[in-house]
Amino acid sequence: MLYMVISGLIVGALLGFVMQRGRFCLTGGFRDMYIAKNNRMFYALLIAIAVQSIGVFALIQFGVFEYTAGSLPLWATIAGSYIFGIGIVLAGGCATGTWYRAGEGLVGSWIALFTYMLSAAMMRTGPLGSFTSSVRSHTVGTDSIADTFGVNVWFFVALLTLIVGIILYRESKKPRRKVVQPKPKKTGLAHQLFERRWHPYFTAVLIGIIAMIAWPVSAATGRVFGLGITTPSANVLQYLVTNDSSFINWGVFLVLGIFAGSFIAAKASNEFRVRVPDAQTCVRSAAGGLLMGFGASIGGGCSIGNGLVMTAMMTWSGWIALLFMILGTWTASYFIFIRPAKLRTAVQGKAATA
Repeated sequence: MLYMVISGLIVGALLGFVMQRGRFCLTGGFRDMYIAKNNRMFYALLIAIAVQSIGVFALIQFGVFEYTAGSLPLWATIAGSYIFGIGIVLAGGCATGTWYRAGEGLVGSWIALFTYMLSAAMMRTGPLGSFTSSVRSHTVGTDSIADTFGVNVWFFVALLTLIVGIILYRESKKPRRKVVQPKPKKTGLAHQLFERRWHPYFTAVLIGIIAMIAWPVSAATGRVFGLGITTPSANVLQYLVTNDSSFINWGVFLVLGIFAGSFIAAKASNEFRVRVPDAQTCVRSAAGGLLMGFGASIGGGCSIGNGLVMTAMMTWSGWIALLFMILGTWTASYFIFIRPAKLRTAVQGKAATA
């Protein structure tokens, strides 16, 4: 038990610290792909996936632990991930982003986090648990991409690594944007950790390493999986309500560690501030959290569990979920940001010609 507590908190704190300092926000990254035509954060995600994939399959190769992909709940993955993508735009952050932004003092993230935990708990073991099980029981074959094609999984790991290498090469050829760094108040390591802006690709490498480390550390407690947010988040609320210790596992301490690590990073970098949003943002955050919990439960994971971990495991569910999360994010971005802007422009244009 002590190992579970300490190791979960340490891995979570490292992840929360790195994500906060690196501003690793997949919601903003997916949204920027559509609105700003900026793929930088998506490329960073691919880097993290590749780093984790190489590390995890090397560990499996050496017999550190075993993993089986299982079957593919195709339609549940598509529907749940699309709904989750809509939810993260309303909530202002994905599952992990909500945890680490709550550690920065954002009250809106606290609201989204609570409704996310509530919705996920209802969908897992609450009154909608049987609905979730029923929807996810409809499968269409193996979830392993390698098994589908009858080839060694290292072929797809190498292919992803090659694609990431090409992206990095192309990115290195682009003119560098001059980033104005604020005048440093700290020196040495403190400046590097808490003041200097982290490059998203450097952040991605660190996240990939942490995601890889999570596998053997978690497996040592009997939980054979890597980073995961939705089920542990639901378990936190379920334990607080029922006092049932069966809900406590390594993942619970992981998400608590994310909050702690983000808080430490935000305080040390003077970025922690309690910020209370307006009523509209509060309602939107609450609705987003509910959709996140619902979608992640149906889809089998969030932007970390599916988008980072299951993609690295070369599963169909991971890559399909990532695609439909992005599509859901783009849909919500259109109706929340682009369409209202177009309507305002049209109204202003009519007023100008009147």
